[in-house]
Amino acid sequence: MEPGGTSADVLLQRPWLPVSISGWRLLTKSWFGETAYHILLTDVHCVWEERMDSAALQKRAQELNRRLRAPVKAFFSHLCEVVQPCLSGSDARPDREAQISLARQDDGNISIKLKSELAGLPFYWEFHCTPAPVTVVCVQLVRPLLVMSHLLQRQVEQLGGLLGRKDAEIQDYRENGATLSRERLQTDVFEEQTYREDFMLKTLPLLCSEQPDAHGFNADLQHLYGAVVTRGNTRKRKLSEERPAEEDQPAAAGKEADVPSSLGGSVTNSDAGQEDVQEDAARAKMADKPAAVQQSLPVTSKTAERPSSKPKKKKVVGLFR
Repeated sequence: MEPGGTSADVLLQRPWLPVSISGWRLLTKSWFGETAYHILLTDVHCVWEERMDSAALQKRAQELNRRLRAPVKAFFSHLCEVVQPCLSGSDARPDREAQISLARQDDGNISIKLKSELAGLPFYWEFHCTPAPVTVVCVQLVRPLLVMSHLLQRQVEQLGGLLGRKDAEIQDYRENGATLSRERLQTDVFEEQTYREDFMLKTLPLLCSEQPDAHGFNADLQHLYGAVVTRGNTRKRKLSEERPAEEDQPAAAGKEADVPSSLGGSVTNSDAGQEDVQEDAARAKMADKPAAVQQSLPVTSKTAERPSSKPKKKKVVGLFR
């Protein structure tokens, strides 16, 4: 099974996990099928990927392990058991004798070498990761991050408005004589512009510094990333389901519907003639309706005249008596 189609959607649902291999701190996401895999790596400067299907797995296994005669499923299950914990940032490894190393090559590619033991014999494997296409980077990283930034910005705006209303409520309490039981609970009035300037001044230098966790995804951001990509996939499925129905409507309408000019269609003389015939038929139908409309007029007029009788005076009740 080649890693395409639905596997790309499954990979999109996976979060970016921080890992450390040979001193390299990376963000990774991976998908392992029955006899195929697709992995992504990034150091926030470049994104690398590798996709392998069953035939490619068999060929590389023979190149790295001359004595290996096992089918793909036999050694691929062992490969998943050894590699998946390393690519998920987990310290628990089923095979403690496994050795994994990462090296960046001169051409910009990344090579991850694995050495383990399979059925009492050494088993070697290498991941040859090349720079990912721009489309993959946009789908898997850039687009979700942009949506996340917009969501967080909306959240900040709503929280700022909420703080402003809270300050107005507290001010009303003070004007009516309310006092704090503890002086340490008193807070200053929230000023959004001052808060933003102070936040950028103090927090931005920390994020721009070379901290290990500065470019990682914590639990909250991983949850937000998962919600964003899930929503995006749901919207894509809805659009794909609606498109066939919209495409069938012109065919079902047949002679009665014309192609809109905005979609590249044109109105011919015969089509214009059909429109005139349809307009005449519509006028003929409308000519038969006045009698029915006139019968319904007295009812509507009576109901409309009722409120015009003496309006009842409503007693005005203020907030305070």
